[in-house]
Order: sequence, then structure tokens, then C-alpha cells
Amino acid sequence: MAPELPGRDGRLLQHRSFVAFWLARTSSSFGFQMLSIIVGWQIYSQTHSAFWLGMIGLVQFFPSVTLALPAGHIADQFDRRRVVLLGQICEWVAIVLLAWLTWKGNASVGVILLLIFVISCAKTLESPAMVSMLPALVPTAILPRATAANAVSGQAAQIVGPALGGFLYAAGADVVYLTTAGLYLVSLLLVITLRYEQAQPKRTPATLSSLFAGVHFIRNRPDVLGVISLDLFAVLLGGATALLPIFAHDVLHTGPIGLGLLRSAPAVGALLVGFWLSHRALNRRVGMIMFFSVAGFGVATLVFAFSSWMWLSLLALFALGGFDMVSMVIRGSLVQLDTPDDMRGRVNAVNSIFINTSNQLGEFESGMLAAWLGAVPAVAIGGMGTLIVVALWMKWFPGLRHRQRLESRAG
Repeated sequence: MAPELPGRDGRLLQHRSFVAFWLARTSSSFGFQMLSIIVGWQIYSQTHSAFWLGMIGLVQFFPSVTLALPAGHIADQFDRRRVVLLGQICEWVAIVLLAWLTWKGNASVGVILLLIFVISCAKTLESPAMVSMLPALVPTAILPRATAANAVSGQAAQIVGPALGGFLYAAGADVVYLTTAGLYLVSLLLVITLRYEQAQPKRTPATLSSLFAGVHFIRNRPDVLGVISLDLFAVLLGGATALLPIFAHDVLHTGPIGLGLLRSAPAVGALLVGFWLSHRALNRRVGMIMFFSVAGFGVATLVFAFSSWMWLSLLALFALGGFDMVSMVIRGSLVQLDTPDDMRGRVNAVNSIFINTSNQLGEFESGMLAAWLGAVPAVAIGGMGTLIVVALWMKWFPGLRHRQRLESRAG
């Protein structure tokens, strides 16, 4: 699958560093998706506990919040490519250790969680630098399409990665971990080849004020604050991914392959919608399109919660992924285009706090609520909460509701 997504003229293919970036993100995303599904299945197989599934999200949440602001400042202070390389090397080492310990039969729940914590720390360091590097690889005019192409690669990884992980699990979890380590190694080699096309931001002195500059920037821009906080609360409430092993095992009565299909279904919907978005610009009513997409995410979550049929569950997750892709492209492009380059690392770091909070703390919240009420009520409450959040944000952020274009109005 080549990144010839953004249009008939194939302009992105003319930017070799973007192609290398796209392939690197795809490779590491494949590895991370395989890692996520096997860690969840391995821990649930040992414990049969929703609590320990929730703990996976918790051990990822703490570093993603406490280290994000320093990571953003590092991304604006140093060569972003080198920061990404350092983070991915640490992740690769931890994954190799997971493979070795699993092969030796010493991968206890505590050891797995500890290494996931290490991977989360490294990923927090890598993430703001990686995201902030994209605008330096392509001209500003095609950045929204590059964002869509990048999102499509991630969704493609979510389609194939979990399914491939489920199939490889039959040969052993250590085989999955070794495959993941190989994919991360490919990503490392591709990142080394990246060359910037746009000027990099000048280094600024490291002060407490500059460390929190991203927070002040977002607070003073209602549109940016609105899209970032909408993602936080909608996904925090509406995410059902952490509970998929329970639905696969206890509700739908399937195994690792079925779990892989469930994990892949949202990405199938997202991928198809992403292809469409990468060929078609969003030039009108982007605010309302985003709000309707998040509402659709909530409705699809409700359908999945009450489904006891595999086909309906897959269809609901398919729709969920499609709606999420639309809002994700709008949110990502808006934040990048409304932020000057010398602030992107710190703003993306704050954004990553919101994203990681919604994903990882959402997993913990889902696990705890499922342990208390059961998996079905937990997901249903989350879907209803997402719809309430959409209604409140449409009222509290009228400028975002009326926004027509992705580009900044000031621009």
C-alpha cells in the first residue's frame, strides 16, 4: 500500500522523506497494534480479570501525562528525528525483552506491565517529535492531505496488525513479540533516512514559561481547545477497545482470531473513509461535520454494547471507525494548521496528554466500570456519555460549531 492517497497528481510521492516517514509510521503502527492485542490477550488468559485489563491502560497513562510537557519541549529544542530514534530504540529493547521472557516462561503479569510502562515512557518521548516532524516534510498546502494519508496508514495497521497478531499467537506470544521487534527495527532504519524540506524551529532557552507555552497557546485559542478537549471526553467515555477481550470471550464466544477481527473492524471503516478523505478536501462546515461524526461514534458504541451477534458487532465497530476517522482528520489538521512551527512540539505534547488520557485512562475507566457493573453496561454508559459531550461542546464552543474551513481564519 503506497502513500499515493492525496490526489490524482500524486504530489506526496514527490517528497521522498514523507514516503519514508509514512512507511516508518506504518511499520511501527503495525508492530504496536500487534503488541497491544497480544498483551491484552496474554494478561486476560492469565487472570480472567477486567481489573488487570484496566491496569494496562493505567500503566500507560501515568508516563503519558507526567512526561508529555517535557517531551514537547525536547521536540522544540532538539533535532526531532534524533528524539524519535531514541524513543523507538527504547521501545525496541523492551519488546525484545518481552519476547525473551515469554519464551523463557517468565512473563508474569507484573513483568509485562513493567515493560509496557517502559514502552509508554519511550512512546511519550517520541510522539510529539514524530507528529511535529510531519509539517517539515511537505509543503503547507498539502499538509491536510498528508495528515489524511498518515491517518490511513495507521488505520491500515489496525486492520492487519491485530488479525496478524491473532494468527501468529497460535505459534506463541514470543513469535508475535519477535515480529513486532522486527517491524520496529524497520521503522528505525527508515527514520534515519529522513531529510527536512522546511526550516526547523530555532531553539529557545529552557524556562518554566517555555515549558508551559503549549498550555497557554491552547487556552487562548478556543477552536484548538475545543477539538482537543472534545477528543478527550468523547473517547474517555465512549472507548470500548479495552473490553474487547471480554466481549470476544464471554459475549461473542470467540477466540484470539475473533478478537483480532473485532480489533480490526474499526480500522476497516476508518481506512475506507480515510481513502475518501485523502482524495477529497473538506472545505465547508468542518465544525459541524466533526460534531456529527463524534455523535455517530457514540451511537455506534451503543449498538456494539447491546449486540450479541458477531456480524452486528463487527458492523458497529466498522461504523465507529469510519466516524472516528472523519473527526480525527479534522482535529489533527486544525491543530497543525492553527499552530506555528516553533510551537508545534509543545502544542502536540499537550494534545498527546489529551489523547493518551482519553485512550489509556479510558481503558482504565472501562475496566473499572466493567468490573463493577459488567462489560455491556460499561460500554453502553460510555456511548450515552459521548452523545452528551457532543451536545455540551456544540453549546460551549460556538466558534468551532460555525467553523467552515480547516485553515485558520487569521491565515
